[in-house]
Amino acid sequence: MDILEKLDRLMEDRGWTAYRLAKNSGLSESTIANIVRRNTMPSFPTLEAICNGLGITLSQFFAEDEMVELTPDLKELFDAWRTLSPTQKTAALQVIRAMSDKT
Repeated sequence: MDILEKLDRLMEDRGWTAYRLAKNSGLSESTIANIVRRNTMPSFPTLEAICNGLGITLSQFFAEDEMVELTPDLKELFDAWRTLSPTQKTAALQVIRAMSDKT
């Protein structure tokens, strides 16, 4: 999937218009319209702003597999995870696994 197809899919998945993407990314409507309607490839800084507006990283944008969006809750979880000792991480994983076990 190329950049423009990926961008179209991400906007469609969110139900966003070019206007909404422009507002969220801090770019002008004409910039987004040129990309979306005229199939113009965005520059790297523009693509970075678009990703920020979508709430994803550039690596998530270019990921081939299903993308996991970093929500505020997940960010908080990851930030807390980084501060844990190896023993605490093991214990936290055991609790999570026990809570997600459906049997």
